[in-house]
Amino acid sequence: MTLAPELAVTRWFNAGEPLTLAALRGRPVLLHAFQMLCPGCVAHGTPQTQRAFELFKHSDLQVIGLHTVFEHHDAMTPVSLEAFIHEYRLTFPIGVDQPGEDTPIPVTMQRYGMQGTPTIILIGRNGNIVHHGFGQQSDMALGAIIAAELANTPG
Repeated sequence: MTLAPELAVTRWFNAGEPLTLAALRGRPVLLHAFQMLCPGCVAHGTPQTQRAFELFKHSDLQVIGLHTVFEHHDAMTPVSLEAFIHEYRLTFPIGVDQPGEDTPIPVTMQRYGMQGTPTIILIGRNGNIVHHGFGQQSDMALGAIIAAELANTPG
């Protein structure tokens, strides 16, 4: 198992304060990397993440969206993202991935070796990556993976 790298976020939406994996250690974290102009993200990944957020809100699962822009940078600004979040009624915390230096690939995306969006990553209570999936993920399979990790009680 691999320890999940820390998130590199420049701005947060739907979060009272910045979230860090270090502060969330001991809780499972569902990380959904998306772009608002990604058809698979809009049609499947982001709605799936909203459903997971609502379904597991009474558990200790922390759901986090990561807007990780690696193309069409001028179109997908934080102002556009704010409108997107409002229009799609997204209520889970969403961070904006830090732009990469000398590369169009954002920092967190690089750290996790993501192939693109949508990407779903489940980080276990111990901080290790439990699941790293690219593309459309089955609701049933993702729910089973989350439930298994939630069953791993601390201590």
